[in-house]
Amino acid sequence: MMGAHVGIISPSTFFPRFPPTSLIKTKINTSPVCSISMNMDPVREWILSEGKATKITKISPVGGGCINLASRYDTDSGSFFVKTNRSIGPSMFEAEALGLGAMYETGTIRVPRPYKVGELPTGGSYIIMEFIEFGASRGNQSVLGRKLAEMHKAGKSSKGFGFDVDNTIGSTPQINTWSSDWIQFYGEHRLGYQLKLASRQYGDSLIYERGQRLVKSIGKLFENVAIEPCLLHGDLWSGNISSDKNGEPVILDPACYYGHSEAEFGMSWCAGFGASFYNSYFEVMPKQPGFEERRDLYMLYHYLNHYNLFGSGYRSSAMSIIDDYLALLKA
Repeated sequence: MMGAHVGIISPSTFFPRFPPTSLIKTKINTSPVCSISMNMDPVREWILSEGKATKITKISPVGGGCINLASRYDTDSGSFFVKTNRSIGPSMFEAEALGLGAMYETGTIRVPRPYKVGELPTGGSYIIMEFIEFGASRGNQSVLGRKLAEMHKAGKSSKGFGFDVDNTIGSTPQINTWSSDWIQFYGEHRLGYQLKLASRQYGDSLIYERGQRLVKSIGKLFENVAIEPCLLHGDLWSGNISSDKNGEPVILDPACYYGHSEAEFGMSWCAGFGASFYNSYFEVMPKQPGFEERRDLYMLYHYLNHYNLFGSGYRSSAMSIIDDYLALLKA
C-alpha cells in the first residue's frame, strides 16, 4: 500500500539538527559484544550514533496509545520518543514521518520532529522522534485555531488532492491517490472506501446503497466554493492535541493528506473546539459559503471509520447523517 522502505526518512533529509553519521565524533564501544547488541537494537544504535548521545540514562513507558507501544528514551543529549509495533513493517511509520515532516516544514504549528524509521530485527518496526514535554492543559484554543489555519494556508500542493503515500486513519487504510478533483477524491477515497468496507465487513447493504446515493449527489454542496489543496492533519481529535511547557499548541499522530481545509473539522464531535478556536481560525482562513451545510459531510467519514473500527455503536450516527443529506439534496 505504501511507498518505498524508509531509508529515505533520514535526519539529514528533513532535520539538520542531526548531521550524517560520518560527522559525529561520539566514541562508541565497538567491542564484539557491543556490536552484536547494537545490531539487535536499531533504536539504541541510532540514538548512540546519529542521535549524538553517548549514553541512554533511562527508558520509560509512555501510555495513551492503543495500536503501538511508546517509550521515552532519556539520554545525555536530550530525550527521544520512540514508538514500536511488533506486527507490521515500517510503511505505517514511514507515512507518519512524512506527514509530521510536511507539517513541520510549514513552520506554523508545533509537531514532533521525526528522526528515523526502520525495521526491528525480530519483526515489526519503529519510529524515533522528538520528545515534547507536554504542559498541564491542551493550551489556548484561540492560538490553536490561528496556528492550524496558518498551517492550512502555508501547506499547499501542486499535485492536487492526496498525498505521496497511503497512510492509516486509526488502523484503517487511508487511500491518498492524487486527484485534481476534490469532490471525486472525497467521494471515492474517503466516503466510498468506508462504505465498501462496511459492506464487506458487516454485509451492510443498506448503508452502502444509501451512502453511494449520497456520494453521487455531494457536488451540490460545493457550488460556488473555491477549493484549494491544503495540508491537513487528518485526525484532529482531543487525544491528538496538546500543548508544550510554554503553552504552545502541539498536534501529533497525524493521518496527513492535502484536502479541503474544512475536512480538518471532521473529528470536531470529539475535539472540543469552541467559539474562540473557530473565530481565530476564520480570521486567517475565511469561512466559505455553505460551511455549515458541509460540516456533517466531513464528520460522516469519521463516523463511518468508527463504525468499521469499533462496531455498531456508530452506525446510527452515520446513517442519520446520510439520510439527512439524502433528504436535503432530494437524492
